[in-house]
Amino acid sequence: MPSAKRIICVGHAALDRIYRIEAFPPEPTKVRAIEHVEVGGGMAANAAVAIARLGGKAELWSRTGDDPAGSAIRAGLRAERVDVRYVQAFDGARSSTSAVIVDDEGERLIVGQRDAGMPSGTSWLPLERIRDANAVLGDVRWLEGVRAVFGRARKEKVATVLDGDLGAREALGGILKLTDYAIFCGPALREFAPGGSDAERLGYVLALGPKHAGVTQGREGYLWRERDAGGHVPAFPLSVTDTTGAGDAFHGAFTLMVAEGRPTVDCARAAAAAAALKCTRLGSRAGLPTRMELDAFLSARQPT
Repeated sequence: MPSAKRIICVGHAALDRIYRIEAFPPEPTKVRAIEHVEVGGGMAANAAVAIARLGGKAELWSRTGDDPAGSAIRAGLRAERVDVRYVQAFDGARSSTSAVIVDDEGERLIVGQRDAGMPSGTSWLPLERIRDANAVLGDVRWLEGVRAVFGRARKEKVATVLDGDLGAREALGGILKLTDYAIFCGPALREFAPGGSDAERLGYVLALGPKHAGVTQGREGYLWRERDAGGHVPAFPLSVTDTTGAGDAFHGAFTLMVAEGRPTVDCARAAAAAAALKCTRLGSRAGLPTRMELDAFLSARQPT
C-alpha cells in the first residue's frame, strides 16, 4: 500500500437522523420506522470519513455550532480518525441537522436545516497548511471557504476536487476556474450547464477551467471528460439499502486516488466501488469500506 496521503476536506458537516420505512405513503400520514440511526453527515465530512477508512490522512475544515449536535458531529469524526482541529464551533450558532427518510428501495427524502447566520468568514483558516497537502476536496455548502482554500491550493500547485451539488449555480463559474477535478451529481450538472446531453454539459464545464469534468449518474455509473480523453465507468450492481452519502463516498475515494497519482479510470472505478459498498448499509458511513475491503472488491471484479 502506498504511504498515506494527506487530504484537506473543506465544507459541510452535519448530524443526520435517518429513518428507514417500507415505502413512501401516497399522502401525509403516520409511518412506522423499520430502523433508525443517528450519525454524522455532511458532504465534506462524509468524504473525509471515506478517505480515513481507505487509509488516507483526512483533515476537515468546517463550521458547527457550539451545541450538542456540534459535539456529536465532532465526536463522530474523531472516532473515524478524522483530524477535527479546524472544525470551528461558533458560540450561538446552530449546527446543521437533517432528517433522512429512506424507503425499502434505498431512495431517500432529506429535510435539512442550516443556520443562515453561521459565520462565513475564513480568517481563521490555516491556509499555510495547504502546501503540505496532497489534494484538497471542497463542497459548495461553504463557498467562501472553498474559494479561499482552492485559491491557495492553486498557488501551491495542490490538486483540487470540487463536489458540485445543487444550490450554487451563480457561484460555480468562479470556483471552477480554481478547480482541477469537477465532479457533479446529475441534477446539479443539468442545473448549471447548458447542453442536450451530459457529455455536452461536461464540455461546457471543461471550457471554464478544470482539466477533468465528470458526473455521477447513479445506477448508470460515472461519465467523464478531459481535454484529450473521456470515458464511462459502469456502476457496480449491489443490493441497495440506502443511497445517502453515496456521492460523498465517491468524491472522497476519487480524491484519495488522485492524491496517489492513479490514472483517471482507476480513480473513477475505485470511487464507484466505494459508493456502491456504502449503499449496502443504512446511513452515510456504516458501509464505507476499508482499503483492504475496497481492494478485494475490485480484484474480484476486474474488467474484461
